[in-house]
Formats: sequence, C-alpha cells, structure tokens
Amino acid sequence: MNILLFGAHGQAGWELQRALAPLGALTALGHAEADLEEPVRDTVLRARPAVIVNAAAYTAVDKAESEPQRALRINAGAVAEMAAAARELDALLVHYSTDYVFDGAKAGAYTVDDATAPLNVYGASKLAGEQAIRAAACRHLIFRTSWVYAARGRNFARTMLARACSLDRLQAVADTVGVPTSAALLADVTALAVHHCVTAAARALPAPDGTFHLVPAGATTWHGYAEFLVETARARGLPVRVAPGAIEAVPASAFAAPAARPRNSRLDNTGLEAAFGLQMPDWRVHVRRLVDELADAAGASPAG
Repeated sequence: MNILLFGAHGQAGWELQRALAPLGALTALGHAEADLEEPVRDTVLRARPAVIVNAAAYTAVDKAESEPQRALRINAGAVAEMAAAARELDALLVHYSTDYVFDGAKAGAYTVDDATAPLNVYGASKLAGEQAIRAAACRHLIFRTSWVYAARGRNFARTMLARACSLDRLQAVADTVGVPTSAALLADVTALAVHHCVTAAARALPAPDGTFHLVPAGATTWHGYAEFLVETARARGLPVRVAPGAIEAVPASAFAAPAARPRNSRLDNTGLEAAFGLQMPDWRVHVRRLVDELADAAGASPAG
C-alpha cells in the first residue's frame, strides 16, 4: 500500500511518519517538496497513493486575519485539489481540522453534528477545507482536534515549560476550556483508523467515513493545563523556577490578539471511539509522557 503524507515535518507530520511507516510504502513530503500555495493535484496523481494524509496547514491564527487569501489557499484550495485527486484514484483522504470551526458558545462538548460558526479567518479556512472534501465525494476521514502539542515545534506546552524554567511567575488563561491533544496520540489513532478502513475495503466491508472528533478524554483550561505541566515537570526534576501556586489565572481578554478564539473548545469523541473501537486516554497521560521525554533529553532525574 502506498501512502502519501503532506506536512511531514510539522508536529503531527513528524509523528505520522513514525506511525504510518508500518502500514506500507510511505512518501513523506515537507514544504520543500510540496508547497501548498502551488498546485498539488499532479503531485498526488504521480504518487498514485492508496491513502493520502494531509497534515499540512496554515496555522498562524492571528496572522491569518491579515492574510485571508493565503490561509484559504493552503487550508481549502490545496485540500480541494487533494480531494479531487483522491476521488480520481479512489484513494482514502485523511485530513485534520480544528475546534476553531465552532464559536465556543455551546455549554457542553461539541459533537460532529453541531452547527459550525468560526470566529476567525483561520477557522473559516479550515471549515472551507472540510466542505471541499465533502463536495468532492471522495472516501475520507476528517479528524477535528484541538490544542495540539509535541516535544518538537512551537506549542503551548513547550513555551510554558521554557518560561517556567526561566521566570518566577507566569500567567495563563482560565476562562477558555479545551482538550490538550498529543501529536503522538493523533498519529497513533490515525494509523489505527487507516488500517481499519483499508482492511475493511479489502474485504468489501463497510468502513467508517466522514468527520470525527479526535481528542483525549477530559478537558481543562489553559491555566489548568499550565499548572499540570509545571508541577509534572517539577516532580520529574526539570529546573522549574516558578513556585507552586505562582501561575496567575487571568481572563482571555488579558491577552489582546487580532483573532477571536472560542471560549469552549471541548470536542465530543464518542463517535470516534464507537467507529474504531477505541477508548481514548485522559489528556494528562500524554502530557506526562511529553514531560518525561523532555526530562530524559535534558538528563533530569525525578525530584525528591
């Protein structure tokens, strides 16, 4: 089985290279090999993959407000070309979307059937990408996820831990709720889902298709996330300077930003669990693994 991966060097793409490799012959393309601002249809058709996994995206949420056409080209135009090629090849297209397709006004966790209403250009461009895939009517899995982090790249977890090791006090938003999602978990679930779908198709059996929410169990605020990160890092022996209880809880309004963000980013993952026979772990499980990975790389020993 030939698998074509876009966005190979991003947070999710790096983990996807690891998780997808056992499934078949993997061609992993980074920005240098596949610039999504340029046409990508011929790239897909030349590779003739059975599975296309798109982990590439324009993710600069605030900058998108001043670059709407660029965000739309990468997050929707290029995706439409991938979807058309997937339909032509009868390939499975796996694509990642975001909690930002919702406005955050709902009291509980969002299901895949809830109405979308993005608050910013980035969210609108990602929603347009979803719509382009559905319009192409190719076989597809759209995984909406949230608050993605990894041991590499720029993300909240790495930034907060770096600051905790250099500053005495920190601030974190306490009135926005969501689900921190490990890029490693995202990749592992993707590989399981792809294997499930390809195996079903080979046996002429029905396979899951459509949109799913891919996040761990549970939820927290950015403040709760930061506190757990820092205390886990302290226990693991990283050189944390911030004292216990010294992370100040502040409202989102304390950080002015060009793009509005949803205050509620909780996603209901029960559809994913039912479709693929999974039980998603609590969000803290992979945060601990992240801290362990960073501590091992730094040569830290558990405190105490």
